[in-house]
Amino acid sequence: MDKNLIQRTISGLVYVAVIFLCATPFGAQLLDSVSPGLVQQQYLYYGLISLLLLVGTWECIKIMKFGDGYEKWIVFPLVLFIFYVFSKRYFQHGFYFDFRLSEILAISLTVIAVITLFKFSSELYIDSGKLIFTVIYVALPFSFALGLPKYSSMENTFSLEVIFLFILIWSSDTFAYLVGKFFGKHKMAPKISPKKTWEGYIGGVVLTLILSYFVEQYQPQLRGNWMVVGFLIAAFAPLGDLVESQLKRNFGVKDSGNIIPGHGGVLDRLDSFLICVPVVYLYFILEKFI
Repeated sequence: MDKNLIQRTISGLVYVAVIFLCATPFGAQLLDSVSPGLVQQQYLYYGLISLLLLVGTWECIKIMKFGDGYEKWIVFPLVLFIFYVFSKRYFQHGFYFDFRLSEILAISLTVIAVITLFKFSSELYIDSGKLIFTVIYVALPFSFALGLPKYSSMENTFSLEVIFLFILIWSSDTFAYLVGKFFGKHKMAPKISPKKTWEGYIGGVVLTLILSYFVEQYQPQLRGNWMVVGFLIAAFAPLGDLVESQLKRNFGVKDSGNIIPGHGGVLDRLDSFLICVPVVYLYFILEKFI
């Protein structure tokens, strides 16, 4: 068997296992079996998102090849400040999913950053542009991710929105790849991601919607309607891949890193996640008014 395939398989399984244990109550339950009361689930999840944030920020700095100006040195302080603001809300249960100016501004900045990457990429070749893009592209999605699960320290509960978000993203990517491989003829963005096809995109949407139906039927406690969430994920997950592909293409980089052997870096694995989280977060805001 190909050694690279074995490496990819093992590292992929480890990656999925870490996500599963940190984004579901099973992580805390497993640790409880070793040492009762060792850690609550919300701290495992917070630790996971914090680690991904730090590694993702470092990878983005490397991809964009910052110069020696002051901008390179204030990326982490700005990212951590934004994450700290959301962290306070996380531990104080302060995510109300209302039309608050801060949320709408943050989501708007994400849209502007994506448009800038594709239409005004010259802005990203100066360090100030790199600084702004990195903070928006990395800090905001991971900060929004803190608001997706609901938990109760008193009742020792932790909801499953995040793990199903991951599952639907993985299924969307897998279905789109398989349908595109066997039936794809019309390229979606040949200069950015040559393997993506419109047939694969449609297949990913349809099959993810089918999976979303079962999530909605058997997980009624989840926030929102998961047929809608599934459609949003299937529609926007490919954009996340195109955003990161365009970013790497602009700066002549193949992979964002090598922290996951055979799979690349955090940004390579979470490109769809970084775009889907703000979209789903916005849906949870709008869903309260429907």
